[in-house]
Amino acid sequence: MLNRMKRLLGCLVLWVAVQVSAAGTDITGKWKFEVQLDAGSGSPTFIFEQNGEKLSGKYQGQFGEETLSGTVKGNTVKFTFRLSQGGESVEVTYEGAMQEDGTMKGKATYGSFASGTWTAKRVE
Repeated sequence: MLNRMKRLLGCLVLWVAVQVSAAGTDITGKWKFEVQLDAGSGSPTFIFEQNGEKLSGKYQGQFGEETLSGTVKGNTVKFTFRLSQGGESVEVTYEGAMQEDGTMKGKATYGSFASGTWTAKRVE
């Protein structure tokens, strides 16, 4: 009976560890980005709200303020939003990963107009 309880407890501990690992990283909060594109650079702010793997929030930068949506799976982050400039709408995609030091970095694509890299630090 004691061995059976030990096995059951071991399975429970393993299950909890897997669940915590699957939850991954929580990026909820305000982040300052440094973006280097082939068409120029900028320092937008992103405000993220994460619920499990689902990501929502806002872009705030030189193109105004836009709503974003995306995912966080493990340490991988991906989100999109739309920008409208001069009557044209562009889908913007950011893909990257959390780093061990708590920052993020990755690549950004602004439709067919521009692409480049970014780094980000949490500010709140």
